[in-house]
Amino acid sequence: MVGSVECCVCVLERKEWMQALQQAMAEQRARARLSSAYLLGVPGSEQPDRAGSLELRGFKNKLYVAVVGDKVQLYKNLEEYHLGIGITFIDMSVGNVKEVDRRSFDLTTPYRIFSFSADSELEKEQWLEAMQGAVAEALSTSEVAERIWAAAPNRFCADCGAPQPDWASINLCVVICKRCAGEHRGLGAGVSKVRSLKMDRKVWTETLIELFLQLGNGAGNRFWAANVPPSEALQPSSSPSTRRCHLEAKYREGKYRCYHPLFGNQEELDKALCAAVTTTDLAETQALLGCGAGISCFSGDPEAPTPLALAEQAGQTLQMEFLRNNRTTEVPRLDSMKPLEKHYSVILPTVSHSGFLYKTASAGKLLQDRRAREEFSRRWCVLSDGVLSYYENERAVTPNGEIRASEIVCLAVPLPDTHGFEHTFEVYTEGERLYLFGLESMEQAHEWVKCIAKAFVPPLAEDLLARDFERLGRLPYKAGLSLQRAQEGWFSLSGSELRAVFPEGPCEEPLQLRKLQELSIQGDSENQVLVLVERRRTLYIQGERRLDFMGWLGAIQKAAASMGDTLSEQQLGDSDIPVIVYRCVDYITQCGLTSEGIYRKCGQTSKTQRLLESLRQDARSVHLKEGEQHVDDVSSALKRFLRDLPDGLFTRAQRLAWLEASEIEDEEEKVSRYRELLVRLPPVNRATVKALISHLYCVQCFSDTNQMNVHNLAIVFGPTLFQTDGQDYKAGRVVEDLINHYVVVFSVDEEELRKQREEITAIVKMRVAGTASGTQHAGDFICTVYLEEKKAETEQHVKIPASMTAEELTLEILDRRNVGIREKDYWTCFEVNEREEAERPLHFAEKVLPILHGLGTDSHLVVKKHQAMEAMLLYLASRVSDTKHGMMKFREDRSLLGLGLPSGGFHDRYFILNSSCLRLYKEVRSQRPWSGAPETSHRPEKEWPVKSLRVYLGVKKKLRPPTCWGFTVVHETEKHEKQQWYLCCDTQMELREWFATFLFVQHDGLVWPSEPSRVSRAVPEVRLGSVSLIPLRGSENEMRRSVAAFTADPLSLLRNV
Repeated sequence: MVGSVECCVCVLERKEWMQALQQAMAEQRARARLSSAYLLGVPGSEQPDRAGSLELRGFKNKLYVAVVGDKVQLYKNLEEYHLGIGITFIDMSVGNVKEVDRRSFDLTTPYRIFSFSADSELEKEQWLEAMQGAVAEALSTSEVAERIWAAAPNRFCADCGAPQPDWASINLCVVICKRCAGEHRGLGAGVSKVRSLKMDRKVWTETLIELFLQLGNGAGNRFWAANVPPSEALQPSSSPSTRRCHLEAKYREGKYRCYHPLFGNQEELDKALCAAVTTTDLAETQALLGCGAGISCFSGDPEAPTPLALAEQAGQTLQMEFLRNNRTTEVPRLDSMKPLEKHYSVILPTVSHSGFLYKTASAGKLLQDRRAREEFSRRWCVLSDGVLSYYENERAVTPNGEIRASEIVCLAVPLPDTHGFEHTFEVYTEGERLYLFGLESMEQAHEWVKCIAKAFVPPLAEDLLARDFERLGRLPYKAGLSLQRAQEGWFSLSGSELRAVFPEGPCEEPLQLRKLQELSIQGDSENQVLVLVERRRTLYIQGERRLDFMGWLGAIQKAAASMGDTLSEQQLGDSDIPVIVYRCVDYITQCGLTSEGIYRKCGQTSKTQRLLESLRQDARSVHLKEGEQHVDDVSSALKRFLRDLPDGLFTRAQRLAWLEASEIEDEEEKVSRYRELLVRLPPVNRATVKALISHLYCVQCFSDTNQMNVHNLAIVFGPTLFQTDGQDYKAGRVVEDLINHYVVVFSVDEEELRKQREEITAIVKMRVAGTASGTQHAGDFICTVYLEEKKAETEQHVKIPASMTAEELTLEILDRRNVGIREKDYWTCFEVNEREEAERPLHFAEKVLPILHGLGTDSHLVVKKHQAMEAMLLYLASRVSDTKHGMMKFREDRSLLGLGLPSGGFHDRYFILNSSCLRLYKEVRSQRPWSGAPETSHRPEKEWPVKSLRVYLGVKKKLRPPTCWGFTVVHETEKHEKQQWYLCCDTQMELREWFATFLFVQHDGLVWPSEPSRVSRAVPEVRLGSVSLIPLRGSENEMRRSVAAFTADPLSLLRNV
């Protein structure tokens, strides 16, 4: 009986297994049918981005590999691929692709390295591009795509109909698939600006998403594809060449568009556009622009002269977005039409050239390492009809690859012998690829560079080709007072000169990079902007394409740095004075005029050397601050710099003549000789001599305090400037004569001398006053303050007197921007620390100037609403006790010691905050029934005076805080040592209660003013001067000129001290 039961069980299990296997086989056949369907071009199946055979190390036969979305699938052969029977798939969210040699590349994952080999170099590059795309897709997000797909037409590619397209052309307002996006890029940014729905997240503002929902593929194809014959329609399986021809006809030529009734009448088109942009009819605006209406036509209204200004005046934000995205879009025109004047970015290829070049595999990043000669392959290259093609040899018919001139965005010429071939050049394309070519012959390499440059540079910028260059190309930029509009300009870098051609003016404009007042990088890593500040203008160069932008960035930074040891090769200021000299002289003028033995005392050798190296590397970025550098270290750095100049300050050729002039007995004749010799010096040397002697003249004015009279200064600087090592007494005599006769030798008029004396006296006056009061009064500083968020258009430059409070600063910013304060609007000034990812609302009565002195380079001030203030005030009004206690997650800063606690993460600790101190306890012992407060160990593990703490909202993400409700606490000891730790609460309400209690006890219960002041603060009249105080924020020129403002005679003020 038992045996028969077991047999029945076995039969049932066998049937279940057979049913499961049969079901699996049925599903496998269905998948195979889908796979075959996609190969036949049936819509609805997911197509691979690339599929084919590759060699895989460790396998005898080739494998069939398919890149599908964010996965790489491996199959034994093509037949099993059709059946859907795979070996494995690789999730590219954990993958990384790296080029190995001409035909090989590695796919690295945490569990294995897959080493693939392709049949040719071109195939390898195509596989690399496909797999890198899979990595990017795996790391992307679908949030924007899902929102745009909410409109039914946007769920399929506007060109070929492929499902779930995740790319878009933001100026044409159409959603397209990845294959069509590649061909759209080939049309150039003047026709189609391609962005990813999943990766370019910062591009997709709410306005742009709404624009795609209003227009998108529905309206787009009703205009662009109104007359497409069925025989010319694209399919998801269409070949790249078919797509290219179709998209050229569709968008560049406008072959299939729906012609507007006003087509051909330019004046009426412009009028209709000006009327349409004031309405919500986006389709009409699209049709008018696509049929030739001028996007910058004159509207007839001086107050709103362009369609964009009219749309802004009418409050049509979607029209404004559409117009901005189409500012540089070319008007479609058929070949049969009468040729019109080309837009400056249209390529007119007329150059032909051919010959052998040595080429490496294309790269997706900058070439940091030297490419050996073995990495170059000899290729026959032909430049013709705007296409650079490279072949296996001169007899080959099919090219290994090609580069369109319209896709070239930059051409760079590295220094000789940078790579295995002595002469090389780099070609950057819109597709973020870098091609390196090399030759042994300098003449041949120069000819290739010249021909390629002529092929992709438009006639408007052809003047840039008149001189040799290290880098040439086009970049988006913003300039002038209008920072809303980005345009495309052409730039050429030669030595330390950046020449530019802008569309609004055909004349090239040179920028002397070593004379820039500021060279900085703004924005995050994805949207970087290079800021170049010249004497009367600021140029913002945008990083729309990361690869060529990073190349430009490195080249411009290198060109703007000091290039050699002579004075003329240093970074220069407005008056041709080396920045390194200006920085040191300016700092000593501010902080060292009354320092005893200034220039006679030597600084610490190690600190002096480090400072000098920093100044020589990039003096513009070095900001000397009191407390961080000692005046003797700075003075020693200046002396060493002048002593180490190879040609000397007075030049080798003229040094002897200066020394001989010092022996002339007649004073008038000697001074006249000095004036003659001064004129003969090179301009930079002459300006530097004057600046240095002017500074020493000021130093000796305070010889009663610093003990450095003219003779003592001459003893120090004579051997330094003439590099005599003290062996020739005449060197000191020259310096002494120049200081004594400073006014005559350098033609200093009385007004200039008076201003100089007044400003120097004012500096000393304020330092004396600061020493007496325990604070440093340094006049009125210029500070950059932002409204609501840190953007160029929200910044305000404000003069900060010593008496200004955070409330007064807040009110001034709001007054400047005409922002009204409504009831329960808690506008507050915040100190934001970007590095710590934390911010601190300043107390309304807190003085601003001391905060500015302590701001680091990663910090700034912003005025915005304090969203939690109302809740904190309600809590403070309803609470019973003035103390606060409870558990919080605690972590100390790893770089700070003294707490004796683990620093690897956050730990539970008990805190008690009262009116005098904050106490930390390691554990809670028991509960006190009469008080409701837990009983802790009697002695706290740590205790801090509460008024010495600075509390910032936020904890940096790198520390992996256990909750998002945390704050950072900074404590400065009596020895000015800083301690820092991080606290996290379980809820947002707990965080607000703790923060409110901190404010309450630190400011004696006054957290918010009962009646905010609206008194306007008078701005004192300024008087411009030439000597600056310590720059904190804002334009350096503004700060330099603003600090010497006095309405009374500073000398009389000093006498009253």
